[in-house]
Amino acid sequence: MNSEQVWSQDNSRQNNRQSKGLLGVGWRPLSRQFDVDFVLHLLQNDTSELLQKTLDFTSDVADALGRNHYNIFANVLSLFSENMRYEWDEFWEYITPDSPTPNHCQRETIFVNTPVTQTVTRESIPIEYVLNRLQEVTLFKVLDILGSPDLITQDYMDRRFYYPLEKFASWQRLDVFGTVYAYWSNPEIWLQINNQGQGRRCYSLMADEIRPLVNKATYNVAVMLSGYQSRVGQVHSQFQIRDFPSDIQQFTDTVQQSILDQNQLAIVVHGEPGTGKTVWTQALAKEVLVPLGYTIFILDHDAVENFVPPSYLERVALIINEADNLAKDRASEVAQWNNKTEHILSLLDGTLYQSVIDDTGIKAQQKLVVLMTCNTTERFDPAMLRKGRVDLTYEFMHRFV
Repeated sequence: MNSEQVWSQDNSRQNNRQSKGLLGVGWRPLSRQFDVDFVLHLLQNDTSELLQKTLDFTSDVADALGRNHYNIFANVLSLFSENMRYEWDEFWEYITPDSPTPNHCQRETIFVNTPVTQTVTRESIPIEYVLNRLQEVTLFKVLDILGSPDLITQDYMDRRFYYPLEKFASWQRLDVFGTVYAYWSNPEIWLQINNQGQGRRCYSLMADEIRPLVNKATYNVAVMLSGYQSRVGQVHSQFQIRDFPSDIQQFTDTVQQSILDQNQLAIVVHGEPGTGKTVWTQALAKEVLVPLGYTIFILDHDAVENFVPPSYLERVALIINEADNLAKDRASEVAQWNNKTEHILSLLDGTLYQSVIDDTGIKAQQKLVVLMTCNTTERFDPAMLRKGRVDLTYEFMHRFV
């Protein structure tokens, strides 16, 4: 069976599901529920309006039952007329509370359009695709942590439906024709899903404080941005810190303490090829950075030039190999043909971000660790190694690989 036949069958199944409507796939109409506390609230805070609407509706009922030129049976039937249905719905909507909906003023939001698709060109690596894929992975991991919600509703064709929670299996299998809302009371979080057609959906997760859940969801997550091999996965290390020489183990202890003490830290390790620089950064990421809650990004030079750390992550670690080819001395002719040196200098300028404050003062900084490896520091631009940009340097001298 070829891909076109598979797509045709999937499309046919989708059309069959839609032809059944929401009721055919498990959704149920959501009716407004009478709430004594809400009526008491209206009686206390909106007394005149409640009395007026009650009298108006009672008057309409009396008019329908008191028509002298119709028999009593016809008058009773008139209570079920379209006009009386409208009057009843208006009165019922006033004396019953609205169904819960998201508070779009909540401070923190994660949203993603799914499925995330990749467009590969010869001119650039797919940075946007990988970062969108990371956001998709993060959002669905947060949903896994939250588990089954307290309420799932859907607005479609001017009606509201609810989905029985005992039938809920997964978000991907939930039929979405209009706008779906899901609610978790503890913690108070809303999910909004919009159907964008052709199998695409937009997920928006809203909460006053969502970062703790994001930190759990991104634990042990690593992102590699390097041409056609870009991917989102887990941190992997071939070696452990204890496999390295004792001096490097001591340097690792210094690095770990500095990570604990500083919001922003830049480290350069240099040495001849085969001294274990790259595998050390992997071991450090696995044993030190991941347990401290850092999301790891392994970037090639093109990625560094266009990379901005995602704002929803509290702790970000960047691993940049062969950094001496990236931050070249701007006095050289080669470095003058690109702005990679300026970009990495800007990335390392932690104090620059505190030079302007808003009315609430300096906001909490995103914790950032930058690990760079190179064969020699001699080709670096002099500004790279100035105090305030690179905090720790170390030379690897023992043949490791």
